[in-house]
Amino acid sequence: MCDTCGCGDPGKEPTIRKPGEENHEHHDHLYKHDHDHDHEGKTHSHPHEHAYHHEHHNEGEHSHDHNHNHHHHDHDHSHSSEIDVGQNILNKNNLIAERNRGFFDAKGITSLNLVSSPGSGKTSLLERTIKDTRQDFTIYVIEGDQQTMQDAYRIEASGAPVIQVNTGDGCHLDADMINRALKRLEIKDNSLLMIENVGNLVCPALFDLGESKRIVIISVTEGDDKPLKYPNMFSSSDTCIINKIDLLPYVDFDMNKVKEYALRVNPNLEFIDVSVKTGEGMEKWYGWLKEVHGGE
Repeated sequence: MCDTCGCGDPGKEPTIRKPGEENHEHHDHLYKHDHDHDHEGKTHSHPHEHAYHHEHHNEGEHSHDHNHNHHHHDHDHSHSSEIDVGQNILNKNNLIAERNRGFFDAKGITSLNLVSSPGSGKTSLLERTIKDTRQDFTIYVIEGDQQTMQDAYRIEASGAPVIQVNTGDGCHLDADMINRALKRLEIKDNSLLMIENVGNLVCPALFDLGESKRIVIISVTEGDDKPLKYPNMFSSSDTCIINKIDLLPYVDFDMNKVKEYALRVNPNLEFIDVSVKTGEGMEKWYGWLKEVHGGE
């Protein structure tokens, strides 16, 4: 899971804020820690209430008479496995994701989880989409980044209501973050919700947010072998947007290869080739949005 990246460590709790709130200390801390967490695969729960009764005999003979009822110690340091901890995290996440999905279905909201590595152009894609389709959709945005409100301000300037989730040292959004952000976003029925996940092609693939569709975005400035290196992300996505196609003459990127590799891990993956900068291919993207959302 994310034990090595710092996700969920005490003192690194994510926050959710609307643009402007960072100067007013209006932080919504998303996690409450009961000091029952996993350290390097070992689960420690505090406090320990052991009513030990020790009877000490001579120096060479140390006998423990532990009356713990059902709490029996053989000094066998066996602890919950890391796999079990990971499964518990995912199970809890999936339960909340189903709540989110039920909320979206009840309100007619189409929710899209945008995932990519950093620098693929997710925020630029959102900015142009908001401006170009304001007559077709009411768009809300949840921004996910480790730090700063920069992308939230960019989205706000584009004309969409937005809320920022700063994950601290966390490398992904999860269903609980989305659930809490939704309560403050006050999203209207029949809207289109864009969730810009943290730039990372690994951990976000594991976490269902309750989204209607997952869209993986890559750019031609990245390697065309990305689908083979990060198969979980491509196999869990519905659509792949290939951005910055205006740079194809200047980079070593094979469009046929990247699609071939992606289809190896996900034969049902759809592709949309775009240049957010020039607008090439954007109409196909907008048509896809109308198809999955149906307009208003």
